[in-house]
Amino acid sequence: MISVLIPVYNYRVFGLVDELQKQLALSGIKYEIRCRDDASDNEFTKRNERIRKFENTYYSINKTNLGRVATRQLLAEASNFDWLLFLDADVMPKNKNFVKNYIQATRFDCDAVFGGFAYQKKSPPAGVELRWIYGGKNEQIKASLRNKKPYKVVISANFLIKKSEFKKLNKQISNTGYGLDNYFGSLLNAHKVKVKHIDNEVFHLGLESNQIYLRKKEQAAETLLHLYESGKITAHENDLLKLYVLLKKYSLVSLFSWLYKIVKTSLKKNLTGSKPSVNLLQFYRISYLCYITNNP
Repeated sequence: MISVLIPVYNYRVFGLVDELQKQLALSGIKYEIRCRDDASDNEFTKRNERIRKFENTYYSINKTNLGRVATRQLLAEASNFDWLLFLDADVMPKNKNFVKNYIQATRFDCDAVFGGFAYQKKSPPAGVELRWIYGGKNEQIKASLRNKKPYKVVISANFLIKKSEFKKLNKQISNTGYGLDNYFGSLLNAHKVKVKHIDNEVFHLGLESNQIYLRKKEQAAETLLHLYESGKITAHENDLLKLYVLLKKYSLVSLFSWLYKIVKTSLKKNLTGSKPSVNLLQFYRISYLCYITNNP
């Protein structure tokens, strides 16, 4: 009935698979868990191979690093069931009814179900504060709010979708890199895929360092700009693009590009420090977007 599909890269996935196995075994449904490793380092592949001991669980390894989009496509092609539950390797179900909630969701009149993201309340280790603070404020959103604009907050680290819909949409994503959830949401909207959001969160455990996450936000801005300029995504689907289009309308892009050059050092010092400001991150993102527009 459900194929659980997990792309893996340089992360130990045994704990996640163990928890899913326990819940799936109690569910009484037909299932499989497929993990595909995107050419991780040997220290991770050796540890992850242990999951093969679980029932109905498969672990394969890409010969070269293909990226998450291509790896997900391979997982979908290999799957045996019509409902695909995609999870990132660095998550953990928030509750013991996680699988049960998704099984019940298959009865809804919809084609895709998004469970949401959660962050543990306990402060994280030093050096990963930016990801934890940003995620808690901008990604930890109740389903009642997400359903008001179902294509806006699309987090692909935890979602259920019909195989036919996923294979059709995922093949259209030719880009690689960070920040493609906005595009996936745009494709869901364009193809009128029926989306439902539920409160069935996973904890995000793999918090990147402040420096790495800030670079990923830069990459996301680059991806967003490319998608917008190539006509693959429209401004109204994303708050950052809304602001960018507004600045462009009033000829303020050059000003924000100049501001980025002036204040980027002090902004980076705050954002990679122990008390990063989400508001400053938002200013950093829009000014960086304007900067790369003026400096292609």
